[in-house]
Amino acid sequence: MDPCPFVRILVGNLAIKSPASSKPSFSGKVHPSSSPCFCEIKLKGVGFDSPGCHVATVPLISETQPQPHSIAACFDFTKAQILKVSKNPRIKIYLYKGRKTPSCAFSSAKLLGKISVPLDLTLADSRPCMFHNGWVNSSGQLLHLTVRAEPDPRFVFRFDGEPECSPQVFQVRGDVKQPVFTCKFSFRDRNPGQFPSVNANHVAERKGWSITVHDLSGSPVAAASMVTPFVPSPGSQRVSRSNPGAWLIIRPDGDGTWKPWGRLEAWREHSNSNAVGYRFEVLPATADPVVLAESSISSQHGGKFTIDVTSGVTPVNTPHGSWDFGSGSRPRSGCLSNFGSGSRPGSGSGSDFGLEQQLLYKGFVMSATVDGKRKCSKPEVEVGVKHVTCTEDAAAFVALAAAVDLSMDACKLFSQKLRKELRQ
Repeated sequence: MDPCPFVRILVGNLAIKSPASSKPSFSGKVHPSSSPCFCEIKLKGVGFDSPGCHVATVPLISETQPQPHSIAACFDFTKAQILKVSKNPRIKIYLYKGRKTPSCAFSSAKLLGKISVPLDLTLADSRPCMFHNGWVNSSGQLLHLTVRAEPDPRFVFRFDGEPECSPQVFQVRGDVKQPVFTCKFSFRDRNPGQFPSVNANHVAERKGWSITVHDLSGSPVAAASMVTPFVPSPGSQRVSRSNPGAWLIIRPDGDGTWKPWGRLEAWREHSNSNAVGYRFEVLPATADPVVLAESSISSQHGGKFTIDVTSGVTPVNTPHGSWDFGSGSRPRSGCLSNFGSGSRPGSGSGSDFGLEQQLLYKGFVMSATVDGKRKCSKPEVEVGVKHVTCTEDAAAFVALAAAVDLSMDACKLFSQKLRKELRQ
């Protein structure tokens, strides 16, 4: 089955230069003091719930071109959403003077100007499009910005049940879905997965969970194994950031063995009792681990685990990273279009997952939904086409999504009882 069409809008290369400062009193490309300007970036006129606003600092420069290239905002759309877009979608940028705040409601900042860039998203369905790249005058302020859109096709997978219930996994495209994987949840030992309390003679821990992903022929193509137990910190009922639980995501190698691909750590945030923090890193064989994602998800309301790398091999721990707007990102050839005929371990390029596949992640990599408390969690996983060259590639991301979902249970307060599937 073919991947699902997505379109990604990127806004970046922001810089400000006042026409009045033709002879700046400082040397270099960027003013030595932190920029007193920032902007609010919104998507208007899309005809459905807006993805929200982004706030970014706008550097003050003396050169004619901004450096370095950077991304300030990103908006993603499915094909169905594009078809619902109104006639006049546009990027709206509000330029302010003042310090950037974490909120989109600005009470003390002074509005310097507004910029509107019209969009035609139907053009970006099949090819990259540049809607604006250069300077624009806004109320006497020269603002440089780039607004670009490009196709970003993704494979979409959906669990048919909760990961601990050993569900099937379907590949989805619109209303059509077909089975591509099966999952098997198990315990590696006989120890129970949950204890009601902690005392001096017995340390409660959740350990030994594992989930194996099989292709339709029954061959294992990826797995997630809990390698560090989830243990409450002394004197508390929560897993702390200083001592997180951890999963190892592994893939089959060509010689019949398994190799580590990534490591996921999870814990309960101290500052927010309802938040589960996480960190994911890839594990190259010949280099140090590289962090690709670090954030938190509400255990009460759920959320989305996302790996979005916009700066080549540089770890991105926030929504903002560098992006080369000049080159654009295109899917690599050889991506699978039908997982039903999946490759065998060791038979395709995916089994030789070297530095190129482990480190050179660019743009959107993957996302996985996590449902909130008292909801049946059936993760939906999106994986960028350019990061999938064989069945094992896709299976590794599916295993990671399962580990994220199971971590929400593993990080529950130890005074809370786990569901029966998680207790041996």
